[in-house]
Amino acid sequence: MPKKGRPNSETESPGPATKLAKIEEAYSHFHLDFDSPVTLFESLIAPVTQDEFFKNYWEQQPLIIKRDNPAIAAYYQSLFQVTDLKELSRLGIYYGRDVNVCRCVNGKKKVLNKNGKVNFLQLKKDFDQNKATIQFHQPQRFKDELWRIQEKLECFFGSLVGSNVYITPQESQGLPPHYDDVEVFILQLEGQKRWRLYNPTVHLAREYNVESEARIGNPTHEFMLKPGDFLYFPRGTIHQADTPVGISHSTHVTISTYQNNSWGDLLLDSMPGLVFDASIADVEFRRGVPKQQFMQVNSEDSAGRLSSLLRNIAARLESGQQLRSAEMKKDFISNRLPPFIDKHSAPLEPGGKLPKLNSHIQLAFKDHVIITLEPDENNDDEHQGMKVLVCHSLKNSREMHMMGDDEDGDEIGRSKMNGLRFPVSYMDALKQILSNEVVSVKDLKLNTDSDKENLVLSLWTECLIRVI
Repeated sequence: MPKKGRPNSETESPGPATKLAKIEEAYSHFHLDFDSPVTLFESLIAPVTQDEFFKNYWEQQPLIIKRDNPAIAAYYQSLFQVTDLKELSRLGIYYGRDVNVCRCVNGKKKVLNKNGKVNFLQLKKDFDQNKATIQFHQPQRFKDELWRIQEKLECFFGSLVGSNVYITPQESQGLPPHYDDVEVFILQLEGQKRWRLYNPTVHLAREYNVESEARIGNPTHEFMLKPGDFLYFPRGTIHQADTPVGISHSTHVTISTYQNNSWGDLLLDSMPGLVFDASIADVEFRRGVPKQQFMQVNSEDSAGRLSSLLRNIAARLESGQQLRSAEMKKDFISNRLPPFIDKHSAPLEPGGKLPKLNSHIQLAFKDHVIITLEPDENNDDEHQGMKVLVCHSLKNSREMHMMGDDEDGDEIGRSKMNGLRFPVSYMDALKQILSNEVVSVKDLKLNTDSDKENLVLSLWTECLIRVI
């Protein structure tokens, strides 16, 4: 962890800033490599390596990469600019849902939103005269290059990746010191922004009341970002940013991931399935609780019994029992971005050769497909009523990505899960397809040739496989 205390200058900052000079000196060229999710992430944090990043920074401390490269600055500036707001306002964007207008006043956030559709002239007036920050939600819905970046990052992390653009006028600050429950990556797009980071030791906190700078003490890091610069800090890191005097405005995009993606979240998600499976196999889980269980003040005996049952579940996991995620896996696949398709590409639809028994097939979008088990709603026998669910994100809505709930609490950013259901006997064949680069249809682990052909035809119809 970096030491606390205010640094005297940027180059004397503790932690990642001590590596700043080396990072600047080592960096001589730039491009984002979209060949794969791994190469995209590596090019995003270059020249820091992926191994170094996850060993020294991820969930531990901030990383600041300063880049004096016109090519990087130009590329970052193309991702989102103030002028984009004018065109987006013509398309129809709304206060609250798409845009927040806010300013930090006396350490508090003041929201200046109007009602209904955004008028660009009014937005510019609040920006110029009221010194308000414009926060634009989820720009990947409209900006293709951000869609392209975030889609690859969702493949890399296996978690939803959202973004927000912040445009702040000169000598102003949009938000007071605060922290977020996500891992945060900052790309500086326009102008210069001054950042202050505090208390990185609370990066895993669920609750922390940030009321004032006096309460949180001096920043552990204080620095300026200019176009092309990159910043990462772990979730829970208290931070604030402002545009200093002499800079007309500054724009940065915040790319975030790993919300509700902890071991605790996975336990909450998978425990019901583990208990259900154990209850089928072991009579101890089906025995009745003591009489008047919920009337007792002291439940030490019950706690001991529950501990024993939990150890039973742990032993089952260690012996190879399959871990079934009930909702997290399906929530991710049904709400993530669809594969990036530029405006010159044809829409996704079945094409190429029809798969036959003698065909060789390949998964078309491996990073966008998952398989899982779930109860068969059409089967009354709870012991035998399981189906294999093949879920994919090919038909997900880019326009509704990460849009959350509306003001009435209704879900507006939730997509219908797309997928196919097969008998449990198809599981091994599906694992073959997902695990191998190329598979022969006739070699699939199914009992009959008819089953093999029916499986691949179903996958082909959903655009999930191609014949090679």
